[in-house]
Amino acid sequence: MLPPHRWFWILILVACGGAGLLYDLLFANGAAPLAGLIYGLAVGATTLAFDRGLILGGLQVRLRQLPAKIYVVTAELAYVLMIASGIALGGLIVWALGLTGDALRDAIKITPRVLAYSLAVSAMLVFVIRMRDLIGGEVFVNFLVGRYHRPVREERIFLFLDVVGSTAFAETHGDLKAQAYLGAVFAALAEPVRRNHGSTDDYIGDMAMITWPMARGLKDARCVACVFDVLDRIEAEAAAWQSRFGVVPRLRAALHGGSIVTAEVGVDRHKIAYFGDTVNVTSRIEALCRPLGTELLISDDLLARLPHLPQGISARSLGAHALRGRGQPLAVSTLERASLAIAGSEPVREVAPRLAASL
Repeated sequence: MLPPHRWFWILILVACGGAGLLYDLLFANGAAPLAGLIYGLAVGATTLAFDRGLILGGLQVRLRQLPAKIYVVTAELAYVLMIASGIALGGLIVWALGLTGDALRDAIKITPRVLAYSLAVSAMLVFVIRMRDLIGGEVFVNFLVGRYHRPVREERIFLFLDVVGSTAFAETHGDLKAQAYLGAVFAALAEPVRRNHGSTDDYIGDMAMITWPMARGLKDARCVACVFDVLDRIEAEAAAWQSRFGVVPRLRAALHGGSIVTAEVGVDRHKIAYFGDTVNVTSRIEALCRPLGTELLISDDLLARLPHLPQGISARSLGAHALRGRGQPLAVSTLERASLAIAGSEPVREVAPRLAASL
């Protein structure tokens, strides 16, 4: 599944098509620009599909588990295979459209020069994609367009997801095993966050910070759906967690939203940072989970702004509580599946049907 910002992937494909046109111009004197475009798009689409796990996804997973030295060699061979497949696909299309006088076997054949050119272009594009993956898609785009070069006041929703018991796990299993455990937990967040159009903006110890622009997170209650999608995924893979780590992860979650100031900070290392009471309040709400005996809290301020809750989810008020560093008490609620809601309690928000276009 490709992440949001589909225009980014469209631009990547456009760049691949442009590389095909450039090859035709450099090595064929511009004799067949349409053929060059088709070859470029075919190679780009095949390589991108492999890199994103849309084809041979299982192979990608196994390759990334290999030691670094072996991974580099095998990954390069895999990309050579994808480029050859893309050339064959492009050659078939070019031959079928009558854009070449070559026989089919010549049209789909890859030459050393084509392979070297394709590998060079693929390496540059994959580097850009890896940088995007490293710092996060939304952050990457905002850096490119310079959106937060000057501070911007905006409204955002924050979800703090904290891994319960990670310190005890590290004491029992050691730091390396604990790092692998946290890495696997954070990896499990990626697809649900992506599906619900969120952005994982930071990891702070054993806590992940996920954000949405206010309107995007409120739509179809995506910020709430994200939490339960993460929990559902972990529950569905409980046996695998137990087998690999001897424990199934438990999470504490806090949801809150409001006005903040977002700005690009740093000199040698740049980062997009959030300033304001909203971020601190979200952290304080997460800290309330333990004394209140719940693993999921949402501020009533944010709850009141949601158009509905996801199907099967209800909210139960836990009253107002004093937060450290904040003068006024804050009312919070816990979110529960309807089947787990406490009998006789009065929900803050009745279960509402999920819209057909939701998620």
